[in-house]
Amino acid sequence: MTQLAFPVAGKVIEKLGSLAYQEISLTRSIESDLKKLQDTMSIVQALLLDAEEKQATNSLLSVWLERLKVVFYDAMDVLDEFECEDLRRQVVKKYGSTSRKVRRFFSSSNSLVFRNKMGHRVKGIRERLDLIAKDRDQFHLEMRLDDNRIVHRETHSFVRDRDVIGRADDKQKIIDLLMLPNDNDNISVISIVGIGGLGKTTLAQWVYNDEWVAQNFDPKIWVCVSEDFNVLKLAKEMLKLAGGGISENMSLEEVQARLRSILNEKRFFIVLDDVWNDDRNKWMDLKNLLIGGQESKILVTTRSRKVASNMAPGPIHDLEGLPDKDCLSLFIRCAFNEGEHEQFPKLVEIGKQVVEKCKGVPLAVKTLGSLLYSKTEERDWISIRDNEIWKLEQKENDILSALRLSYNKLPSYLKQCFAYCSLYPKDFRYSNEELIQYWMANGLLKKSNNNTEELEDIGEQYLKELLSRSFFQEVEIYSATQWSFKMHDLLHDLSLCVAQNDYCLIEDTNNTNKFEKARHVSILDHELGVDATITFLHKLSNNMRTINFSFDDWGKFDYININESLVETCISRFKQLRLLNLRNSTMETLPSSICTLKHLRYLNLRGNKKIKKLPDSICDLQNLETLILKDCEDLEELPRDIRKMVSLRYFVITTKQTRLPANGIECMPSLRRLSFDRCHRLECFDEGIQRLTALRRLSFIYCSSLISLPQGMKHLTALEYLAISRCEKLNLMERDDYPTSLHTLRIGGLPQLVSLPQGLKGSADTLQLLSIFDCKNLGVLPEWLPDLSSLRTLLILSCPKLSSLPEGMDRLTALRELEILGCPELRRDYE
Repeated sequence: MTQLAFPVAGKVIEKLGSLAYQEISLTRSIESDLKKLQDTMSIVQALLLDAEEKQATNSLLSVWLERLKVVFYDAMDVLDEFECEDLRRQVVKKYGSTSRKVRRFFSSSNSLVFRNKMGHRVKGIRERLDLIAKDRDQFHLEMRLDDNRIVHRETHSFVRDRDVIGRADDKQKIIDLLMLPNDNDNISVISIVGIGGLGKTTLAQWVYNDEWVAQNFDPKIWVCVSEDFNVLKLAKEMLKLAGGGISENMSLEEVQARLRSILNEKRFFIVLDDVWNDDRNKWMDLKNLLIGGQESKILVTTRSRKVASNMAPGPIHDLEGLPDKDCLSLFIRCAFNEGEHEQFPKLVEIGKQVVEKCKGVPLAVKTLGSLLYSKTEERDWISIRDNEIWKLEQKENDILSALRLSYNKLPSYLKQCFAYCSLYPKDFRYSNEELIQYWMANGLLKKSNNNTEELEDIGEQYLKELLSRSFFQEVEIYSATQWSFKMHDLLHDLSLCVAQNDYCLIEDTNNTNKFEKARHVSILDHELGVDATITFLHKLSNNMRTINFSFDDWGKFDYININESLVETCISRFKQLRLLNLRNSTMETLPSSICTLKHLRYLNLRGNKKIKKLPDSICDLQNLETLILKDCEDLEELPRDIRKMVSLRYFVITTKQTRLPANGIECMPSLRRLSFDRCHRLECFDEGIQRLTALRRLSFIYCSSLISLPQGMKHLTALEYLAISRCEKLNLMERDDYPTSLHTLRIGGLPQLVSLPQGLKGSADTLQLLSIFDCKNLGVLPEWLPDLSSLRTLLILSCPKLSSLPEGMDRLTALRELEILGCPELRRDYE
């Protein structure tokens, strides 16, 4: 089924309504065709929501929607061409033309040639759309509005007793099994078996955190196994979690010896979560590494009894569906605020009927309950209960239809965002920042009418809404702006299901059959050589928009060999690319032809250890929003015309330069985040930074030669986050030029720091988090510290010379978290 036509249509209409392309003097025929295209698009879009829901029972409707979607994407590419040309002209006007000025007169960039070419393309798209749109009458579609309300709810990522409903008996049975003596072996294996979504992992977490378990086992180790049962990787993970050090090149023999030395004579408890491997030999290889004391236990969660039987002849606990009573309790908790359900007895009755369709699966109950949260109209509840999707033939034990219904009820702007998650492998831990950048690069973040919200903030809203609807779980919060989460396997299956032909995760190129029409791919078959990867790239559609070869949380030791010829293939074939992830590539030079990817919004070169220089032509990527050069440790300098990258919002830099070129970074008006990471030779900034008035996050990390910060920081009125860490030569006391609206300040690894600079007092009314760590010469905290009226979190870690706190700390009335560790002088006086 085609689920993504409506949001793509909305993006095209949004672009048609933009005035950007009108700054290019269009011919009357182009203006006329654009107006007709907009009219037809508006008529068709109004019918798409109804069409996407009814296609479940009408295969011809799916075909019609797919044809429409292809035209929509082509229209978006054409409109992007107008925006690219407009932006190019603005840059040339501001910074002058390039050496290619004469050649451009005869190229498609020439105004006359450009208008003629684009006129033909616009007319062709309009005619194709008109032809397809004529068929709409045969489907008897109705006009429908998109429900795009955002509902925020507080969420948490850990399991507490009160958060688990109906599993007390299951927990006690597992505890009872753990209490039994082992039979003829020093390790006993217990398995929890059940279909996806029943709560196997939740039950295992509940047992893992039980007080009795904590008192009777040490160490405790939790490993998420998933589909890749690699003995060496699993052993390394166990060794790391057991407190042993690991290195990248350790052999299995070395890991085995160290793991045995740590576990020897100890009564350990290991959870192997989400096991799929049914190869008994692999399991025996792993088990042979786990030599511990008597009565050690292993708890396995799996969807397959065959897997459980092959793991060991130990007891198997079959996890059944929740009883209706418990399902209803869980549903009510998700659908209503506490006690609110008593006001809506009719809704509760409908809810009972919805719960019956979930067949006792907690994930389905929770998802549908969250879907109905804050809805008090009976028609909304009846719509869920009576939706046609329930009447489709289902496979045995299949609850995807329940989750698909939740997907169908998402606002259109979230559907594409959720489908995009299918590009990640199962059990991946998503980063909020990375996922938002991916969404932004592909134009999936929609600004509201007032047009004042930052795209990054809109992305955060989207993530929190999907979280509130139970599409994401297991949140881990690192700071106010950095957090991560996982997606349940069943929901990942759903993302693969709804992604259809648009998005394709390729983990095995020998077992993939739907990539030919894909526009977004992740190629994670790490056994491919360069030639095989290039051959595979030639099988992909020329309309590719996303190409991933790696992720931050994927393939910690194995990567596809990304060299120059592979990148040149991507550049020559895929001119519509919006996102290119070349993380951990091995190329020594980035092809100068990179400039031809004028639609590119995201380029990741992180971890390239060989590249010494970027081509000057990269500065022609005037649509680029994200450029990641982190850990490009051999990069000698940044391109001299980098200021021409006027759309760049997120820039992470590792360079060997001692000084940055003038009229460079400080002239980039769109920057929101700027990070200098491991710039070990960087000493100072010749130019100020005061022109970066949109900058929100600024970091200086491991810049060991840095002796001063850039001038003009007090003019960064939008700056909310400042991190200064591991800059051994930096003396913050020598200046008083600091931002005045910070929310978060992290200072650490600064041996020159003896106190906090007076200039930081300018953020007294806004600072919410202050973290000071590893400052070995910090002796006192300033007397103005109690004036931080908004401070909620204060962390002071490993500051051995700090001996006192300032008077009046009780004035920090907003403080909610105070942590002081590794400060022996302070402890002696305040114990």
